[in-house]
Amino acid sequence: MYHHVKKLMYTVRVEDPDPAFGNMLLEQFGGANGELAAAMQYSIQGLNCDDAERKDLLMDIGTEELSHLEIVGALARLHLKPMKFDRDAAEADPLIAIAGGGGVNLYNSMGNAWTADYLKITGELDVDLRSNIAAEARAKIVYERLINFTTDAGTKDALQFLMTREITHMKAFTAALESLNKPRFSIGRIPPTPGLVDQFFNDSTGAGEDGEFDARGPWNEGGDWTRVEAPAFQAIRGEANGTAAAVDDRSTSTSSAPELLEDLLVEQLRDLLHAEGQLVKALPKMVEAANAEALKVAFANHLLETQEQVERLKEVFELIGVQAKAKPCKGMAGLIEEGKESIAEGEGKDVVAADLALIAAAQRVEHYEISGYGTARTLAGQAGLPGIADLLNRSLAEEEIADNLLTQVARELMSAARTGTTKAPRRAEAVTADES
Repeated sequence: MYHHVKKLMYTVRVEDPDPAFGNMLLEQFGGANGELAAAMQYSIQGLNCDDAERKDLLMDIGTEELSHLEIVGALARLHLKPMKFDRDAAEADPLIAIAGGGGVNLYNSMGNAWTADYLKITGELDVDLRSNIAAEARAKIVYERLINFTTDAGTKDALQFLMTREITHMKAFTAALESLNKPRFSIGRIPPTPGLVDQFFNDSTGAGEDGEFDARGPWNEGGDWTRVEAPAFQAIRGEANGTAAAVDDRSTSTSSAPELLEDLLVEQLRDLLHAEGQLVKALPKMVEAANAEALKVAFANHLLETQEQVERLKEVFELIGVQAKAKPCKGMAGLIEEGKESIAEGEGKDVVAADLALIAAAQRVEHYEISGYGTARTLAGQAGLPGIADLLNRSLAEEEIADNLLTQVARELMSAARTGTTKAPRRAEAVTADES
């Protein structure tokens, strides 16, 4: 049986009501990724579950989601309250103000009614648990975005609490899924067709000016994978059905002067080789200078990637048939010097400000490398060297991912600073130490 305790599991406080933001909050009240959808999804999965232990998990979290619905509802109601008596506030959402009297209802932020179509229920426990993990991940992102769109301290605290519980639920669902001890891809009871299940169809093809280069990774090569040239093109290209194909089987150059392009490519590669070598030496210092653990990990991981990129460049030189000789890269030298200045200046800054300055310096480096690898990749493609273009594209993708990760870390640091969860500034710590 359900029992309602007349006290929120989290006390909601709003100092500065914002009706427009109250409307945004309705996304987590009656939206596709909201708390009612989660509560209903987990509870109904629990009702269907024959596994007593996982049933208890589903009912526990489903019930907690109902309490989260009450928190979100209370939070939204406090933000929407001015709509009851203020014309300007009512204009933020006439539907809520006129039809709903400034209160909450089972609608999302666009006024669309809640529907059971939001629920993902299959009756297969492992499949449902995977859906739940994805649902919690989506909800976490929604809360993160809501936090970034409000300045009210009490609201931020409540949303931070709810966002954190999404991660808790992800951990619980993941542990429950792993405890089933099923092979990762053992879905249902009918086994997949042997051979076919391990074929990766290279269906989105192209190179150079005709489209993006094909990416390689653990999702389509290595292990059990068999890479298959696009079935739609096999007859045209004379490929044998089911055989692996090169990333791009064209052997002719798209340029009228491939030798000239190859010479330019070699110059670019030598510049990149020296640039990466400088970065291998600089990254350990950046790891040491970083304060946030996420930033330290990002720099440490990119150091490993950079070392691999150096080896990849040497492989490219070998394929071209020229010596892997570095050419002094003044551009990278200047960027690294700026990074050293950021580290030195950071000693007297708040830890968040110091880390953000370090990220800015690191992203200038990433953009320089993205430009360098992008140019080299294009030259290789136009010079009729698709295999080399593919290798360079791997490094380019790694640089783009590293840049995006730094952006994400910066946003998290700024969000943490706004909610007051970061460490105290260094200067304040130094004053305390002197006074003692």
